[in-house]
Amino acid sequence: MNEKRLRTVLEIIGAIALVQGAMGLIHAFTGRLGWGLIGRVPFVDGREVYGSIALVVLAIALFAAADSRKGS
Repeated sequence: MNEKRLRTVLEIIGAIALVQGAMGLIHAFTGRLGWGLIGRVPFVDGREVYGSIALVVLAIALFAAADSRKGS
């Protein structure tokens, strides 16, 4: 896999993780926009806020990894 394709894959996965994490946080605090996937994962039941925060942190890490690939 070449560098550009890897960077694109990292950015797409990061964007998906960011959207899912943000939707999970919005749903946890307001009760709206409950179409995210984090509420449907059985082992996260009762800890949706922590799972959503973990997804946002994962997204930031993926964006940082994609950005580090640009320098290579």
